[in-house]
Amino acid sequence: MYNARWVLDNAPTSNSVACTILAKLYLMENKPQSAIEIFNQMLRLKDDIDPVGLATAVGTCSLLKSFQHARNVHQIARQCGLEFHLLVSNSLMKIDDSWACQKGGYNEALKLFCRMTGAVIKPDFLTISSILAACARVSAHKQGKELHAYLLRNGIDLNLTVQNAFMDMYVKSGFIELASNVFTSMMERDIVSWTIMILGYSLHGQGGRGLGLFLEIEDPGLEIDKFTYAAVLHACVIACQVDAVMFYFNCIQAPTVKHCVLKVALLARAGLFDEAQTFIEEHQIENRGEVLRALLDGCRIHQQVKMGKRIVEQLCELEPLNAENYVLLSNWYADSAKWDMVVKLKITIKDMGLKTKRAYGWIEFRNKVHVFKTGDVSHPRSEMIHWELQHLRKKMEDEGHKPSSVFSLHDVDEERECVLIGHGEMLAISFGLIITQGRVIILVTVNLRVCRCCHDSAEVISKIVEREIIIKDPNCVHHFKDGHSSCGDLW
Repeated sequence: MYNARWVLDNAPTSNSVACTILAKLYLMENKPQSAIEIFNQMLRLKDDIDPVGLATAVGTCSLLKSFQHARNVHQIARQCGLEFHLLVSNSLMKIDDSWACQKGGYNEALKLFCRMTGAVIKPDFLTISSILAACARVSAHKQGKELHAYLLRNGIDLNLTVQNAFMDMYVKSGFIELASNVFTSMMERDIVSWTIMILGYSLHGQGGRGLGLFLEIEDPGLEIDKFTYAAVLHACVIACQVDAVMFYFNCIQAPTVKHCVLKVALLARAGLFDEAQTFIEEHQIENRGEVLRALLDGCRIHQQVKMGKRIVEQLCELEPLNAENYVLLSNWYADSAKWDMVVKLKITIKDMGLKTKRAYGWIEFRNKVHVFKTGDVSHPRSEMIHWELQHLRKKMEDEGHKPSSVFSLHDVDEERECVLIGHGEMLAISFGLIITQGRVIILVTVNLRVCRCCHDSAEVISKIVEREIIIKDPNCVHHFKDGHSSCGDLW
């Protein structure tokens, strides 16, 4: 490398090809900083910049994890008239989507793709698969559907990778039936295809359907891997099939902690706490936070207050810097009206410098995402939103519905406010009902698990307004329709 660099530095003239080759050599030695310096040297010497050099520079920015460098390269590509060259645009698309997934900047990837198609550039299957990751959110589902339509209109080949990506996008954005349609229409399926749909049904509260699909796998050439077994175990948990989870768990040659957590979750959900405890001790996983949280879910469902409090205290000892554990403990004390302990915990959290997560809910309307927090009054239509919510609450009370205050991962102060004015998801639902008409489905995303109060309220509201409401939280996609929830009130 030293000799190559010396030759380039001492050559009477240089060109972009030589610089690109040297940059690639630096990348092979995992020296992205040296590679970007070569690119900057190309700019200073005003060498002709070619598409290969720009694509190499983009890849270097990805390794450096430098968004600013990437923006600079993008600007240079624009100035050189190469922004929409197939190699350059696809490279930019992939790096934009990579950061979108890490930092939530999905719009950059979506905007670039729109500009590519507007410039009549045919995207490759890797670019399509990447951009679908940006569409795999409730607030971007329209772009995902538009991309699907674009590919069909333009006769672009939907290979197996792209079809799997479309299924995954539809599952994660709340449209399980559209994902099912893609799966049914596939002429060829690999184990990834089956895994996506099995897990997809489970995430949408249809565990039985996921298990049924697994039984349909007839291709002896498909190897059932650890990811497929995890999806099957998840389906068992959702369907509450204890015998099935026992059988399939024993089929796994080397169970991972994730597999163990799923088995514990089902045993706890079924109220088999002694069996769960024995299993935990046998596998020596009693000091894993995810295992204790799986047990805690069972305590929440079966109202095992003492056991739940003991588990939360264990979590606080195991993960002393995790603010969510103290929020859970605070909720336990609040349920027992031990407000002095609630106050002490708030002081403890503050003294330790920990930050608790605030609950947010958001909904997309006319390509704009509207975000709400508990008791939010910052929205331009706040007065109408709160009026609509109070109107719905009056109807719920008339039907005998009373809000629940079962513990959750929300701050105690937010829980108190929720009963009166609602979490962000309730405000988002209210806004959705105002801005849409007919039987348009209301799609809402939340950053924390839906609390019991909001969950029960959404069920009743779906019956009152005769509309389907979908709430996507980190654990489940809840479909509320005719007063019922797809999760069966277990999530």
